[in-house]
Amino acid sequence: MKLYLASGNAHKAAEMNALAQASGLDVEIISAKEVGGMPAVVEDTGTFIGNARKKALALKAMLPADAWVLADDSGLCVDALSGAPGVESAYYAGPQGDSAANLTKLVEVMKGVPIDNRGAHFICILLLAGPQNVEHVIEGRCEGRLLSKPEGGAGFGYDPLFVPQGYEESFSRLGDEAKNIISHRARAWAGLTEIIKTLDCR
Repeated sequence: MKLYLASGNAHKAAEMNALAQASGLDVEIISAKEVGGMPAVVEDTGTFIGNARKKALALKAMLPADAWVLADDSGLCVDALSGAPGVESAYYAGPQGDSAANLTKLVEVMKGVPIDNRGAHFICILLLAGPQNVEHVIEGRCEGRLLSKPEGGAGFGYDPLFVPQGYEESFSRLGDEAKNIISHRARAWAGLTEIIKTLDCR
């Protein structure tokens, strides 16, 4: 089965491919870059599901009618910030979408917040759009807490600051092997895998 990924994010494409391979299913992830590039999408719906849907439909409009498109919208929700940055996670420090700037801003905003009030969770919405307006929505979450400063150089986005529940190291230090089992995206993918098994779309 071919899944066209509605994203121009190279890190996200690599992570999705790793999850697809680990699932044991015959799934090929095809980046939007391979079919002309991801169309510009204004992520202004205010919800993860709404943004994922807009991205999926934007790419689907460029593809054959029988194509299956996978869109992802995800973010970090911080308890002390009433759920922010949330849907604005990719643009927290401004419209340029600079991951390093986003991370730096979150560290500054959270400066002085005590350890007992640094709870946070990553959320991932996967939206699978198929022929005849078929749509499947899957949610994955990973609970955890924020460090006072980034640790580790691996991963991307907020990974150096986030420690998943039950662990003592950041996602960056845990590495891809652990992340691809316990992350919000991995958990959403597990749900997607069960849906794909039921589909007649090979």
